[in-house]
Amino acid sequence: MFKGEPVPFVMELPNYRMPGMKNVGQLLWEKAKDFLQRAFTVIFVATIVIWFLQTFDMQMNVVSDSKDSLLAMAAGVIAPVFKPLGFGDWRVSTALITGFMAKESVVSALSVLFGSTENLLLAITPLAAGALLIFCLLYTPCVAAISSVKRELGAKWAFYMAAGQCVVAWIAALLVYAVGSIFV
Repeated sequence: MFKGEPVPFVMELPNYRMPGMKNVGQLLWEKAKDFLQRAFTVIFVATIVIWFLQTFDMQMNVVSDSKDSLLAMAAGVIAPVFKPLGFGDWRVSTALITGFMAKESVVSALSVLFGSTENLLLAITPLAAGALLIFCLLYTPCVAAISSVKRELGAKWAFYMAAGQCVVAWIAALLVYAVGSIFV
């Protein structure tokens, strides 16, 4: 197929050396610093957006009660999506929206919006709380993770990843709620 004598392929590799602690530490520090700077920027912007949405209403007036805020209005729009899962309350939807900033903020948002554990227990049943936990476990990670995926793979894949994880989380929470409803 090819004319002429075949030439052997020779590749020279450098001698392997054990990495030094200084080099490894420096590389780790540079990578961690880069990630923290990028993640902090994204989380900081997301925090400002959440603060703005929960502080102002449609007329850009400062609200005294969070139920009148732009964030509560947005959560009220998506709350019916969570009704089949047992937690269709606007406050739970608000907490899930803040969870896009960081998953830890779901718990703090629930405690702020409901005021006490008793109020939360009046709004959702233990079965719905289990479905909420499953949803929180599986739905999309924080905006820093999404922005990392966007940077590495592009905006289309970041969107598909986030949307796909939300769909999987919704289906899993529905299954938990439906199966649990049979036995309760």
